[in-house]
Amino acid sequence: MTRMLSLYKKVKVHWPGSHPSMPIMASVLVTFFVLFTIVNGGLANELYLGIKVWIESKLGWFYILFVNIALLFCLWPLMGRVGNIRLGGKDAKPDFSRFTWFSMLFSASIGIGLMFWSIAEPIYHFQDNPFMELEGVTSNTMGAAQLGLRLTFFHWGVHGWAIFALTGLSLAYFSYNKGLPLAIRSTLYPLLGERIYGPFGNSVDLLAVFGTVFGVATSFGLGVSQMNTGFSYLFDIEISVFNQVLIIASVTTIATLSTASGVEKGMRFISEWNIKLSAVLLVFFLITGPTLFLLDLYKSSVGDYLAHVIQLGFWIDPRESPNWQGAWTIFYWGWWISWSPFVGIFIARISRGRTIREFLVGVIIVPCFLTFFWICVFGGTGIHMEIFGEGGIEDVINTDLTMALYRTIELLNVDQLTWIVSALATFLILTWFVTSADSGTLVVCTLLSMGDRHPTQRSRVFWGISIGLVAAALLLAGGLEALKSVSTIVALPFSMVLLLMAVSLAKSLKKDEL
Repeated sequence: MTRMLSLYKKVKVHWPGSHPSMPIMASVLVTFFVLFTIVNGGLANELYLGIKVWIESKLGWFYILFVNIALLFCLWPLMGRVGNIRLGGKDAKPDFSRFTWFSMLFSASIGIGLMFWSIAEPIYHFQDNPFMELEGVTSNTMGAAQLGLRLTFFHWGVHGWAIFALTGLSLAYFSYNKGLPLAIRSTLYPLLGERIYGPFGNSVDLLAVFGTVFGVATSFGLGVSQMNTGFSYLFDIEISVFNQVLIIASVTTIATLSTASGVEKGMRFISEWNIKLSAVLLVFFLITGPTLFLLDLYKSSVGDYLAHVIQLGFWIDPRESPNWQGAWTIFYWGWWISWSPFVGIFIARISRGRTIREFLVGVIIVPCFLTFFWICVFGGTGIHMEIFGEGGIEDVINTDLTMALYRTIELLNVDQLTWIVSALATFLILTWFVTSADSGTLVVCTLLSMGDRHPTQRSRVFWGISIGLVAAALLLAGGLEALKSVSTIVALPFSMVLLLMAVSLAKSLKKDEL
């Protein structure tokens, strides 16, 4: 008790303020990055791509090992007695209903990525992947369809969600149960003690800030490219980097206004409507598409994924070229890791009152299988069109990934509804875009104010604009490849922090278990 009181007094000194150099240093570094990338676009793109290729070739095995460690770690509290511990204490009550809670955590995490990849990725793997030769599967067949969905499920499955869960659980536990600030540094208290308030703690939180900024910027790039395609399809607006920068500016403005209104108002409202409208689009595809085929495909694909998930988790591509694993799996793991401080802090913010077991089920199991259903309905519809219909989606994907969704809607042959459904899809990309930017801005401000749940309006506006500028700079320098490169690079140092976080959380939970 004496130690906890001492800790509480220490926290009161530092919370909600932080070292004044933190916001200044973060602002200077991000500003320098933006200026360097814009002024030296060619050199910057070459540099980022070179580092990314080096990581893929030399340290890809580490990313693979790390995500498996994260998943195995989450199984312990999920199935053990510590799963009964309630975040916030035994009398804590949830701040949000389950529907609102799930809507916000899903909206903040992968919504925009699913809109981009749910058709494009299964069709891409349906044409070619390294497992076809190993398993004797011919491209563009039902065997290839099952294999394509298996690989897509793998990249969007339990391994990625476990990274979010590890981060979010650590933050929620140390904040609500130990009285520490809602900041990444707090998760290392059992290892570092009061040193979390010194230079090492500052460095950890700065890494988290950069991970958040560049992780969100990558999603910005995916979203803005697809939105530009949608506007071109709907209104015949030119697809260009200039228009994409204008879209970023517009969405950044909307997201900044939403962030300024607070998580209980803006973010909650948009997140709930995201889920409702997404459900409308999902049901539309399910009804107008090959319904029985999709339901049967979902059942068989989930079983196939579960049968192969362990093998896929530890598989390392023995080929040096082409580097399929680097372009897909390593990119995905880097993207999940770079997003983890942002999603983890946001999930922790909204998860007070949940038990650890409920938290892990809500963050890993439920969204994982709902994600699979979304991918199966959208990707399965495209696959059915390629095998049994007139096809044409493969050609679109090989030319422009962002057009996959709109071409699939066209081929549903719903006549006058085609424009309306395409407009709904584009609007959803916009709202997922806004929620990602909204929550990302809030997380950066929270980190730079030592866990303050209500950072200043000025801080929210500055970082909302900064994230948009980073995305715009990278698009100007090298498009989506530059964005993907930076997220892979930033993930490397933060993965080390996540490993320490797991050790720290295990140490503390074992004491509570006793």
